[in-house]
Amino acid sequence: MKIGKKRDGAEQRRFGGKKKLLAAVVLIAALAICATFAFMHFFSGEKAVSFEEVKESQIPKDITSDVVPEYKTLERALACVVDDDVYVIVTRGEKPTSGFAVSVDRIALEEKDGKNNLIVYALFEDPQKETAISQIITYPVCIVKTDLAKLPDSIELRIQY
Repeated sequence: MKIGKKRDGAEQRRFGGKKKLLAAVVLIAALAICATFAFMHFFSGEKAVSFEEVKESQIPKDITSDVVPEYKTLERALACVVDDDVYVIVTRGEKPTSGFAVSVDRIALEEKDGKNNLIVYALFEDPQKETAISQIITYPVCIVKTDLAKLPDSIELRIQY
């Protein structure tokens, strides 16, 4: 013998209608969220900047002798021009051990109030807890060569872990 209330056809249709209405509301909300993100991404004014990481042996001497020593203790992004090429340098600052790293994920250029702002998205990695590390002061740096024709008016560093 079953205990409980058995629904008649009208009640089942009404309950099923509420489920469909709830599903429609959730679907519309999800589409609105996706449309908002798409609008922000495509119409934010950001343009992707092409770049390639420069191997240590190919870094221009002006950067290794002048720029990096001056900024290596700071956590920042900066740009410089060497031989008509625009380089972006991301420094991580002084770290107490090995195992810290920095890399450039992507670079975007946006226009703000008539000025060009370069946004550098950098990936910061810390040493793994289980990994053997050396007790030595390090200065993680990443240098990339961009396809920019001139220096931007400002640079913004956005850090991702």
